[in-house]
Amino acid sequence: MSDAQSFLRTTSDDYSRWCGTMEVHRRFLDLNPEYADNRTVIENTAFAYEQGERFAARQGVIDIPVVVHVVFNTPEQNIGEAQIHSQIDVLNQDFRGTNPDVGAVPSVWRDLVADPRIEFHLARTDPLGQPTSGITRRQTGNRDFATDDLVKFTLSGGHDAWPANAYLNIWVCLLRRGLLGYAQFPGGAAATDGVVITHTAFGTNGTASAPFNGGRTATHEIGHWLNLRHIWGDDDSGCSGSDFVADTPNQAGPNLGTPRFPHVTCNNAPDGDMFVNYMDYTDDAAMFMFTKGQAARMDATLDNARLSLTRQAVPV
Repeated sequence: MSDAQSFLRTTSDDYSRWCGTMEVHRRFLDLNPEYADNRTVIENTAFAYEQGERFAARQGVIDIPVVVHVVFNTPEQNIGEAQIHSQIDVLNQDFRGTNPDVGAVPSVWRDLVADPRIEFHLARTDPLGQPTSGITRRQTGNRDFATDDLVKFTLSGGHDAWPANAYLNIWVCLLRRGLLGYAQFPGGAAATDGVVITHTAFGTNGTASAPFNGGRTATHEIGHWLNLRHIWGDDDSGCSGSDFVADTPNQAGPNLGTPRFPHVTCNNAPDGDMFVNYMDYTDDAAMFMFTKGQAARMDATLDNARLSLTRQAVPV
């Protein structure tokens, strides 16, 4: 099968991906000058890493402890352990470049496919040092949640974060307005740090629903948590935005569904948009890769803003 034949668009825009990360980012910039200052430092560091200006390249694989906070209103939303474990499995493939579908990357970009050398495991000890499954559960009176971070606090019907310097917090709940998920870029408050995923786009079984039942919403949002931007630069299709990564082509806006290759915008012929990238908006079945430039940005984050997660005195 040719590259072009591999990407027939089959999904209606009624089921298109929507991520709330930039909405949260802009709110933080408006309300918190310290966040804006932190973001400047983080972006300067990321630029230096992509240019190869680092003191020492990271060696080996980083294994990040994860806590999944299941916040549910109905029994259906109280997702099972098998669904949670399926999501961890997807993350461990996608962030090592070992996902079974990586071979579907068009040949023009295969040399750019990265192994970010990041793995994830459900936490084995809680913040008090007690054994844990890495999963918390809270039944809530809230029917659903939005990007206002209420799901991250017990007092507002959610669940408080575990210490962000030791865990990646993932909240799974019902998100409203078709929102699939959102993340907090590095540099924000610890109490809200982490990612939020709607329960129908988490993992590969249980309540996960097509076309977002491949676990790629969490891959996308954790990419943001590690300081990756949307691949089109969030400029409302103006061809002037940037994701600050040199090896991702400029593109006009998000791609939806499963596009044909090539899909040309912003004068980026002949290869067009890299819609197979995890930081686009395509269906789970159509995204397969991070680039080496994106991996360098993640390195910068793990060596600096999220360094504490790589230096655990006691494995969690």
